[in-house]
This record gives sequence, C-alpha cells and structure tokens, in this order.
Amino acid sequence: MVLLFILAIGTIGYNIIEGWSFIDSLFMTVITISTVGYDEIYPLSRAGQIFSIVLIISGVGAFFYIITTLVQYTIEGQFGIRIGRQRMEAKIKKLHNHFILCGYGRVGQAISGILKQQAIKFVVIDHDAESVNKAQNADCLTILADATKDEALKQAMIDEARGIITAFGSDADNTYVTLAARELNSTLPIIARASSSDAERKLRQAGASRVIAPETIGGHRMARLALRPAAVEFIETILFNQKQELLVEEIETYESSPLIGSTIKQIEERVPGTRVLALRKQDGSLVPNPNPTIIIEKGSSLTVFGTTKQLQALEGYCEPCEAAPEPANKEYY
Repeated sequence: MVLLFILAIGTIGYNIIEGWSFIDSLFMTVITISTVGYDEIYPLSRAGQIFSIVLIISGVGAFFYIITTLVQYTIEGQFGIRIGRQRMEAKIKKLHNHFILCGYGRVGQAISGILKQQAIKFVVIDHDAESVNKAQNADCLTILADATKDEALKQAMIDEARGIITAFGSDADNTYVTLAARELNSTLPIIARASSSDAERKLRQAGASRVIAPETIGGHRMARLALRPAAVEFIETILFNQKQELLVEEIETYESSPLIGSTIKQIEERVPGTRVLALRKQDGSLVPNPNPTIIIEKGSSLTVFGTTKQLQALEGYCEPCEAAPEPANKEYY
C-alpha cells in the first residue's frame, strides 16, 4: 500500500510539474524510487529536480521499511502464524453439529480428551493465551477471545453447534457464558461447570441444561470405586475405552422418528444384540430397565447398549416394524 501510494504521488507530481503524459510520469517515478540509474526521459526543471529528491528519499525509505518488516515477519514466524490462523478460522467457519468448549484448564483438557477420543468436532474458546497455545499444541481448533462476548460465540458458529460446554474455573464466567449462549441460541444444550450448590442454582436460572460439579462427581466416583470397583471399571471401559467396540448411546425420538409407536421389544428384535438400558420420558423422568412392552412416544429418548454397527443400524432405523399382536399387559406412558 505504501509503495502504491508513492507511485501515485510520483506519477501525479511529474504530470503536474513537468506536464508529462501518464506513461512517462509513471516510468520516471518507477526508475526514480527504484534507483536503477537510468537517465531522465526528459530534462527536469528546478521544481522537478527538487520533487525527484523528495521522491527518492521517500521511495527508498519505504522500500527498506517493507523489506525490514518482511524479514522480521519471516524470522519471527509471524507470517506462518497468520497463515495458520487464517486456515484455522476457515475450518471453524465450516463447522456444523459441533461442540463449543469454553475454558481449557484441567477440566477443559479432560473434556477435550474425551471429545477427541470419540472423534467429535469441537472448538475451544479461552481468553488466556497460554491455555489457547496448549489447546493448539493438542491439535484443537481454538479462538483466543472472551467467551462471555457474543462475538466470540458467533465466531465459534453457535448457530450450527450441537451443544456448548462451559468449563471455566470461575462460576461468574460460566454464568455469563450461559446467559450469552442462551440468548443467541434458545434451544442449544448447555453443560455448565459449578463449584457450589448456590452456583448450580444460578446457572440453571441462567439457562444451563445440565450443571456439573466436578468435585462432587469426583467424590461420588471414589466412593463407588471403593464399594463396587468391578462395576465402575466395567462401565468406564464401555464408555471411554477407544479400542472397545461396545458403546452406550442415547437415541432421541423426534416427531418424525420411525421409532415412535414401536415397543422396546420390537426395537431390540429389529436390531439383534442391542439392549435398551433406560428410557427417558418426555417429562424428563428416567425409567431404568424399562418393560419390553412399553411403547415409544414422541419426545422420549433411549439409552442403548451395543456395538458400533448395531447402534448405527438403530440410529438409521427407517422401516416400520411389522404388525404384532398387542399384548394384554402393554404399558403406555
């Protein structure tokens, strides 16, 4: 931009002072600021000579400034960082059905590890440069910004997000993020971290879908490990072991879901090997080990156990179940 400005000034100056054509004025400007040593195309007047002196000083100064800046950017890696940042921003803009992880402290890093293990797309937002550098070194998409600001959440494509997890160590930050996210996306699932029961209550009032207290959960896990270590280890192996084929997934039934109207027994028979462990009703109540004759209704969800292929087949369930005689003890809810 600086060189273009000097070229424009030089061309206009020679055109006005010497009365030369545009091409002659541009050519004279180029050979002057580049100091190639060509003779003047026409004899210069006294004013033209003074103008040429000023133009040479300005042009050479601008040229060396640009060269110095480019060298500095190259040496310090700024050019590479900027290109990398632009590529990352382009990837973030393409995100869809992803999670937004706010905060990359110890809890955020643990969450990130689980999301990466399950091959789930997500982007990290943190205002701390050191935390963002750690996330980048872990190959995470990152945004260095204040997650409580609407601009940061919009940059993270909140309208296209599958959910948001706010894991800052500060209850105030988590509350503000929850408020901002709920205002931007009224239906977005929000998982928030809390450090106390009072903070949990405020986060729910702010619009959090689920509130988690890591210290409390850690205490519960330690107690369960002490009481039933084999059961806890089995469940955690199923949920978090990347090499394990068996999974537990929650499958929701939307208005057009072909699962609606089927019994749990019919679903398990249609995809052999799967087991429905729990049923969450539309009102949010949970029914563990549900009766096989219960009919699935709109707005409910199933917690299903099976292999990856079995769960994928169940999620892709699109054909109506064959009519079966209605049992006398069929339950409705």
